Amino acid sequence: MIRSLLYATDLGVYAPFVMQHALALARTFGAELYVIHAVEPMGQFAESLLQSYLDEHTLDQLHSQGVGTVMANIEQRVLENFREELGEQADLAVLKAVRVRQGDPAQVILDQAQRLSVDLLVFGSHSAGAGVDVPLGRTAVRLLQLSPVPVYMVPLAQHLGRRKG
Repeated sequence: MIRSLLYATDLGVYAPFVMQHALALARTFGAELYVIHAVEPMGQFAESLLQSYLDEHTLDQLHSQGVGTVMANIEQRVLENFREELGEQADLAVLKAVRVRQGDPAQVILDQAQRLSVDLLVFGSHSAGAGVDVPLGRTAVRLLQLSPVPVYMVPLAQHLGRRKG
């Protein structure tokens, strides 16, 4: 029985297509829908660049306030995407929470799946930057290998096939 599911999104070009699957599953099963988006931490190069131009106090403020603001803006964007997808129905009752966390995407998603005790994990096979010549994206492979719950993976090729036809 599927009572809750976690939709992992990269907010890329194909995210609305995967979101349609997550919404359809949530409606079909009358399940609660949680959404997670992982923001990868700033790389060493970017961090060292900031350190060379900003004093320690300003850098600390940027990390504490700036990251929080970015996360809140991303959460708002995800909610707006769901409102657009649902149209006039505005049945956001199915949507229980939108979470944006910083860290390695696969680990963030797996942590949330465990914390929320979801029954199903929904995600796309590729990120926005991966081409169709790559069978699966790095995060998708890790989720397939490590997920403690069943997964529903939406293949990018399925979306591309529909666009061509």
